[in-house]
Amino acid sequence: MDKKSQSVIEVRGLDLSYDDYEVLRNLNFSVNQGDIFVVMGGSGCGKSTLLKVLIGLKEPLKGEVLYNGVNFWAEDESVRQNLMRSFGVLYQSGALWSSFTLGENIALPLQLYSELSSAQIREMVELKLSLVGLGGYADFYPSQISGGMRKRAGLARAIALDPGIIFFDEPSSGLDPLSARLLDDLIIQLRDALGATIVIVTHELASIFAVGDKAVLLDAESKGIIAEGKPKDLLADSKDPRVIQFLTRGEKQGAAL
Repeated sequence: MDKKSQSVIEVRGLDLSYDDYEVLRNLNFSVNQGDIFVVMGGSGCGKSTLLKVLIGLKEPLKGEVLYNGVNFWAEDESVRQNLMRSFGVLYQSGALWSSFTLGENIALPLQLYSELSSAQIREMVELKLSLVGLGGYADFYPSQISGGMRKRAGLARAIALDPGIIFFDEPSSGLDPLSARLLDDLIIQLRDALGATIVIVTHELASIFAVGDKAVLLDAESKGIIAEGKPKDLLADSKDPRVIQFLTRGEKQGAAL
């Protein structure tokens, strides 16, 4: 895929906190159009907090988040809500409504935020399910399908409104290795098919190396970014023991490669 140099997301001087507890400080990075960008790090490093700020659920203590040049947190609520409609989010649990069928789950954002007719929504639901390999499953309930299928159904809902940016929160969490690999492959396929920019928050090495075009590594002790670049390049070139430890889980071979 041809990469463009245009920055879709720019993070500048970002400080994050919960009340008096400082989580992260002075974060600076950019995400280019069409990238699969990975925010990685161990437990407690602030990955989830950063994701909440990026998708509009938590205001930063300081700094800027720009989407195509628009300073998200400097805008009023109506502008932020409009920007958020251009995001798709796959939450760690899939976050499907258990009392809705898969089709009803995917139809909901289309009913709320589009002017499509009922027939057009049904067609769109089947299209989105087909894109994630679940064609024909519209009438199934989340409890009737596997964990991996629920993740894919959640992804179908995340892309219902054709978002320009898709955020993933620990997408491989709870999946067996085969299901996780199939989801990684699907992420790449959707990026290529939709032309979307993708941001993934994860600590799973297999996924990091399989899909990441660029990554930042957050560190709980320093409360900041300690490495930035292509994951395989970071593993091959970094001299920082913290980076090597994370990317090999302490094993010199770096089996993820």
